[in-house]
This record gives sequence, structure tokens and C-alpha cells, in this order.
Amino acid sequence: MNGTIQAPTIEYALLAPMLVVFGAAIAGVLVEAFAPRYLRSAIHLPLTLLSLAGAFALTVWQAVKGVPTKPAAMGAVAVDGPALFIWGAILVLAFVSVMLINDEDHFVAAAAAVPGSAEEEQALYEGAAHTEIYPLVLFAVGGMLLFPASNDLLVAFVALEVMSLPLYLLCGLARRRRLLSQEAAVKYFLLGAFSSAFFLYGTALLYGYAGSIDLAQINKALGAVGGQDTLLYIGAAMLGVGLLFKIGAAPFQAWKPDVYQGSPTPITALMASGTLVAAFGALLRVFWVGLGGLDWNWRPVLYAVAILTMVVGAVLAITQTDIKRMLAYSSIAHGGFLLVGVIATGTSAAQNTSALSGILFYLVAYGVTTVGAFAVVTMVRDAGGEAWHLSRWAGLGKRSPLLAGVFAFFLLAFAGIPLTSGFFGKYAVFQAAVTGGALPLVIVGVVASAVAAFFYVRVIVLMFFSDPAADGPTVVLPSRGTAAVVAFAALATVVLGVYPQPMLDLAHSAAHSLFVR
Repeated sequence: MNGTIQAPTIEYALLAPMLVVFGAAIAGVLVEAFAPRYLRSAIHLPLTLLSLAGAFALTVWQAVKGVPTKPAAMGAVAVDGPALFIWGAILVLAFVSVMLINDEDHFVAAAAAVPGSAEEEQALYEGAAHTEIYPLVLFAVGGMLLFPASNDLLVAFVALEVMSLPLYLLCGLARRRRLLSQEAAVKYFLLGAFSSAFFLYGTALLYGYAGSIDLAQINKALGAVGGQDTLLYIGAAMLGVGLLFKIGAAPFQAWKPDVYQGSPTPITALMASGTLVAAFGALLRVFWVGLGGLDWNWRPVLYAVAILTMVVGAVLAITQTDIKRMLAYSSIAHGGFLLVGVIATGTSAAQNTSALSGILFYLVAYGVTTVGAFAVVTMVRDAGGEAWHLSRWAGLGKRSPLLAGVFAFFLLAFAGIPLTSGFFGKYAVFQAAVTGGALPLVIVGVVASAVAAFFYVRVIVLMFFSDPAADGPTVVLPSRGTAAVVAFAALATVVLGVYPQPMLDLAHSAAHSLFVR
């Protein structure tokens, strides 16, 4: 033969952050299989934290070295500016969530034991622990990294499953209110399976339309393939259902309050921050890269979904009496605010950059504040565990003014009060929407923010202007990890609210190249 056929190359250096996380997860499985039980916890925590820190360092190194202009891994993974920014955010949020997870009091001693049985009591007496939590978390984080960087739909589906399956298990491992935790895991699994089926079926239909699962090829086919519009529209709709489910957008939000309420609180913090960041990254890539030429069709649908999501999240949060369910509906409302940014695209690259940078900043600001809020929830406890009912938080400002003040500050950041990170996050997204011609959507967002502020202020009034009950909850002495998470989240919320420009510049720099196609 006169020529040689070159084998396709995989740019391992570009994929190094993901490979480190997945490698550590596999190492964690080997630790579970071969290490003595008494050594597992001592190995898992440093392995998990070091792998996340190393992956973050590799992400920063890749960003400093230069953003790639072509997809990696034979076109399956796009390591571009937005992906690197999202990777960094996910790794930081995962790192602080693992510091909460290290407090093993949150997790059941023997998940296979019937709640209240002698087997469960024996496991508690022996100090048993589910150390496989750590490799499960690493697999979930690896899926979170791959999902927003997936450049074809099949890889995106694999990433979605790798992210979701460990979370289904972790949701059912709460130490207290075990039946509620197991119910949350089953609901999340069943509804998640339906959403995955929608995503996969949509992928099949789009392949039938375009003859490819590559996002860039699908976008090219939009103007070249005729007579197949039914496959295109139904496939895009099903793909959208799968993605909107993961971010908890209405009307696909029903799972979120139940799962947040029943899951161990550190896992809730990881889902409310890292999973949301990954899901929005994937949604942006699919709709902007794969279906960008179809924006006149999907933008009105997302317009309605954004309005419904903001209204449902803000209004239903008012009726909640469980603190974690209230934060779940708050997360739904914030998902609607972020969808405003997704819709705020324009005909110019500058407009798209502005919208994307606003979304990236919002994701970081909201994710950090959310982890801090759930870290505070883990510290307010009564005889049955965490003080979940809002009435139990009455007078907390008099019992522990520092902790109540920090939680009130997080709630004000959620409300978007000036001098908090939430204010600049909403401002960046709403400004891009106004520039993009979505002023009515911004008006709805402002009204929904005002409604949401009501239930945030209600909790603050309850904490500081009500008398504490004689048998009220106690504030436990936090572990060093929990204290560090609260301090970090509070500091980041202050810094991003007082001096947001460096993070805004970083988000703008990441968004400047837009998505690799």
C-alpha cells in the first residue's frame, strides 16, 4: 500500500480532569473491595479530596495554556471555554460538598437493614459506615464533568446515566427519616428513568433526521434535510424534556421537593449545586450548538417554560413548612431565572457572549450560596435529627445569632438583595435578556423575585422576631469541614456581591469563544 491509515487520536491531556476523577472513583472501588473495613474511611477522604483538587488544578492549567478550538476524543467531547469554566465550578462545589459528606452522622449505618430493626441497631452499635459513598460521589462528579462537555448525543446520554445512577443510590442513605429517604430514592430513580428514556428516544429521532448524533452535524442538517420535520420536532421536544427534567423546570419539577427533602443533606447540597450546573451546561450546548438553527421554534417553548418555572417555584415555596422543601422550590425558581438567560440569545456574537457569561456567573453564585445554606441546615437539630419544620427555627436568632445571621445572609442572596452575589447574578442574566428583546420575561422574573423575597424574609422574621420554644432545636458544634464550608460560602457570597468584576471577567473570557462546534 502506498499510504498508511492513521488511527484516530484521543487528546488525553484535554480530558485529564475527567480522567483523574474517574480514576479516583475506580481506585475507591478497589479500596472497597480489598482494604480492611477500619482503613477505608482513612483512605477514601484524602483520595476524594486530592482527586478533586488535582482535577481543578488541571482545569486551571488547561485554561491558562489555551482554550482548544476543536473537539477532543474523536469529536465526542468539546473542551472549550464554557466547558472549562463549568468544570471548575463543579469541582469546587463537589469539593466543599465532600467536606459536608465527611460528617458521617448524616448517613445510615446499614442501608440493607429494615428501619428500626435489630440489624440496624446492631450496625449502629458497631459503628458501621457506608464508605462506598465516596467512590459513588466521584462517579457522579465525573458524569457531571462529561455531561456539559458532550459534543454528541450518545456521549451525553452516557454522561447523564453516569451522573444520575450514583445519585439514585446516595439519596436513599439518610440516617434519619429512612423511609422518607428511601421513598425519595425510588421517586428519583423512576422519574429519572422516564426522563432518560425521553432523552434517548429524542436522540434516536434526531439521528433519523440528520443521520448523525454529532451536534454540529445535526445543526448543519437543519437547513439541508427536507421532508423530515416530524422527526426533527418530536426529537427536539423529547430531548428537551430529558434536559428540563434534570434542571427541575416546570412542569417537570415534581421530583425535586421530595428528593431534596428525603436525601441526606450533603447529597442534597451536591445535587442542588453541581447537578444544576452540569445540566444547564448540557442544555446550553444542545440548544445552542445542536439546535441553534431551530431557535425560532424552541425559543417560544422555553419562553413559556421559563415563566411557568419562575411562577411555580416562587408561589409554591410560600406554602412550604419544611425548610428543605422550601429551598427546593427556591431552586426551581432560580432554574427559571437561568432559563431567561438561555432565551436571551441574539443575532450577534456579542449578545450570545453576554447571555452566556451571565449564566456562567449566576451558576457559580447560586451554587456556592446553596451549598452554604444546606450546610447551615445540617447544624440545626432536634431529638429526631435536623430541625426540618420551619416552626422549629423560631427564635434561632436568639439562641445562635451568628448562625442565624449567616443563614439570613444566604437567604437575602437568594432573594437578590444588593451587595450579595445573587443580585449581580440576576442583574447579569436580566440585562442580557433585555438586550436580547425579552423584556416581558424580565418583568415576570422581577415579579417572581419579589414573591420569592417574601418567603425568604418570612424565615428571617421567624428566626429573629419570634421567641424560641423551651424544647427548641439546638445548634450542634460543627465539624471543621462543615465550619469551613459555611465560612467559604459566606465569604464567596460577600466577595461576589461586593466585588464581582473578577468573576464576571472570567465568565466573559470563558464565554467569549462560545462553544466549539
